[in-house]
Amino acid sequence: MEEEPLLIDITVKKLEFLFRCAGLNIKSCKKTRMDTIKSRSIFIINFVWMNIDFVGCVVWFFKGIVNSKKFIELTFIAPCVTWCFLSTLKSLYVFLREDDVDKLIQVLKDLEINEKNQPKYPEKDAIMKFEHKFLTTVISVLNIFYFVLTVMVAISPLFVMALVYYTTNELELLLPLLAVYPFDPYDIRYWPWVYLRQVWSTIVVTIDICTTDYVFYIFCTYIRMQFRLLKYKIETFIPDDVVYGRLRNIEEVRTEFVVLVKWHQDLIRSANLLEKIYTRSTLLNFVTSSVIICLDGFNVMAISDVATMITCLSFLFTSLLQIFFLCFFGDLLMASVIFQSMEVSDAVYNCRWYLADTRLGKDLLLMQTRAQTPCKLTASNFADVNLKAFMKILSTAWSYFALLQTLYESPT
Repeated sequence: MEEEPLLIDITVKKLEFLFRCAGLNIKSCKKTRMDTIKSRSIFIINFVWMNIDFVGCVVWFFKGIVNSKKFIELTFIAPCVTWCFLSTLKSLYVFLREDDVDKLIQVLKDLEINEKNQPKYPEKDAIMKFEHKFLTTVISVLNIFYFVLTVMVAISPLFVMALVYYTTNELELLLPLLAVYPFDPYDIRYWPWVYLRQVWSTIVVTIDICTTDYVFYIFCTYIRMQFRLLKYKIETFIPDDVVYGRLRNIEEVRTEFVVLVKWHQDLIRSANLLEKIYTRSTLLNFVTSSVIICLDGFNVMAISDVATMITCLSFLFTSLLQIFFLCFFGDLLMASVIFQSMEVSDAVYNCRWYLADTRLGKDLLLMQTRAQTPCKLTASNFADVNLKAFMKILSTAWSYFALLQTLYESPT
C-alpha cells in the first residue's frame, strides 16, 4: 500500500511552481545542484529585470517633483514604487535565508512523520485536517485576489486607451507604470515591448510578495498544528494502569515523556527559527504598509477616471489583505503558542501526574514551568506580529491619509 504523503509536503508541492517563478529553491523533495543553479539564475534575472523598472519609476517620481508634476500623478506612482521596494527586499530576505527555511521545513516534516507513526485517534486527525484545510483555503482565496490585481494593472491602460480613442478618435499610448528609460517608451516602435516588460515586472512583484508570505503562512500553520497535537498527547501519555496506586510500566512512561520534552523543544526552536527568517522583512512590511494603504486610499478618493480608480481600489484591497493575513497568521501562531503553552502547562497538571514517581513528577514540574514562557514573533523587536499591529498600521495609515487630504485640498 502506498504511503500517504505528508500534509506539509502536499502544501509545499502545490506552491512549487510559484517558488520556481520567484527564484526560490523551496521544495518538498530533495534538492539537486541543478535545482539550485536554476533557482539562482531565475532570481537574479527577475531581480535585475524588476529593479530596472523600479529605478525608472524612482527617477520618474523625483523628476516629477522637480518638474512640478500633478499631485495625483505623484501619489499614483508612489505606491507602485513602495510595493516594488517591499517585494524586492522580502524575497531577498527569504532568498538569503533559504538554508534556515529548509531546516525549518525538515523539522516540521520530521515532527509530522513522528506523529504519523503514532496510534491514530479521531481528535488528532481532526486537528491536522482542519489546519491543512484552513491554510489551503486562505492561499486559494489570496491567489484569486493577486491574480485580479495583476490583471487590473495590466489591462487598465489598454482600457483607458480604448476609451480615449472612442471619445476623441485619437490614440494616446499609455503604460502600466510611469518610468524613465534611455529612450522614448511611447514611441510606437518600442511601446509594445515596454508594455510587456512592465506587465512581467508587475507579475514578478506580485509573485515575490505572495510566495514569501505563503511560506510564512505554512510555517505558522504547521507549528500551531504541532502545538495542538502536543497538548493532546501530554494529557493522555500517562495511562490509567496502576498497581497499588502506582504505574505498572513506569520506565515506558518515562521514555515517552522524554519524547514529549524533545517535541516541545523542537517546537520552541521552530518558532525561534521562524522569527529569525522573517523578523526584518516583517518590520519593513509594517513600515511600508501604512504608506501604501494611505496612498492607495487617497488615489481612490481623488482620481476621477473609473478604470484607474478601479485599479487603485484593487491595489488597496490587496494591500489590506496582504498585511492583514501576515498579522493574522502571526497572531494565530502567537495566540496558539501562548494559549497552547498555557494549555501544555494545564495538560501537565491534568495528565495523572499523581500516578508517577517522584523523579517523573519533578520532570513534569520543570516542563510545566517552561511552558509558561511562550515564544512570539516580532518585527525586529519593535512590535509583535499580531492583529493589534494590524490595527496600529490602519491607524497610522488613516493619520497619513488625513494629512495628505488636507495638503491636497488646501489652497496653494
